[in-house]
Amino acid sequence: MLSHPLSVRTGYAASFSVMEEAQARRVVQTLRARDVFAHVKLPQAGVTQYGIRVVLPDGREAIWDNDGTAGLEAQIMRNGILVGFVASIPGSENFGDGQIVEAIATADYDRPVGGRRPPVARPAPVPVRPAPKSLAQRLRSGFRG
Repeated sequence: MLSHPLSVRTGYAASFSVMEEAQARRVVQTLRARDVFAHVKLPQAGVTQYGIRVVLPDGREAIWDNDGTAGLEAQIMRNGILVGFVASIPGSENFGDGQIVEAIATADYDRPVGGRRPPVARPAPVPVRPAPKSLAQRLRSGFRG
């Protein structure tokens, strides 16, 4: 999806190009037509490139191809903290717009890649003995039988 083409003006490697922005905008437009809440993710200070941001219903967001790698992949973020990711899709470096849209629209965002820690075994709760009856409770129960 996003490559490192040579700049037409300088001949040096460019961190992003007009073609990448145009492709990101086309993909976002197609995703929106499929009712996917997508936006173009703009580059930041030469660190990231153009990408696709998909807002998920539970408050997380998926950032697709924003790090300049060849394959299509996503980081799943919540409040700026990485909570999962969609691993690089094999062969995605040669995907066209339609295949990119299909991959993003059908991704399983609820299965983060990577192992989870096994749950910590907690000790069984200690049974709590009932509090002793007060004098009034003992006197009332004594008269009833």
